[in-house]
Amino acid sequence: MTRSEIGRLGTDDARWVAERIAESFLVLDATRWLVPDESKREPVLAGNFEIIVRHALRHGLVFGTDDRAGVAVWLPSVGEPLPPPENYDARLAAACGEWTPNFVRLDELFEANHPHADHHHLALLAVRPDRQGQGVGTALLRHHHAWLDANGMPAYLEASSDVSRDLYARHGYRVAEPFRLPDGTPFWPMWREPVGG
Repeated sequence: MTRSEIGRLGTDDARWVAERIAESFLVLDATRWLVPDESKREPVLAGNFEIIVRHALRHGLVFGTDDRAGVAVWLPSVGEPLPPPENYDARLAAACGEWTPNFVRLDELFEANHPHADHHHLALLAVRPDRQGQGVGTALLRHHHAWLDANGMPAYLEASSDVSRDLYARHGYRVAEPFRLPDGTPFWPMWREPVGG
């Protein structure tokens, strides 16, 4: 495998990043609950993720590989909370249509379980399905972990599958008791203390 370069992305990248995340997340139990209609799932997810990605491009960090195989979306949670995305309710309803209440419920669960101590939040990490298991996600994690470790900053995320939970555990994240969607699908809150320092 050719080693991909990782760089910070800009506003022109927002749509393909959102589409990459949607494509990568189609198989998750959580996204099946969010958008039960398989024929509509990918475009609805992409619309929702684009809101988050554009918010992170303004207030956080979005990294991607030069071949567009993988992306990582980080939001700093340091000091005062970030403002919500502009016109969030209207944009969410436009993107998610009849499934908007499901996304609102997910937002509520995320907010209720989010830690208060300063950290960087890995909101989304996605790798193209045909590139998963080849080290792309690991490279993206290591890229920002290097900065976090150098600056003594913890990290937090919500793992949405056994596979991702185990990947993050290998990178120093400690898992907490899961919280669950109404259908029982779990999300595992995970916290990583900086290494060294």
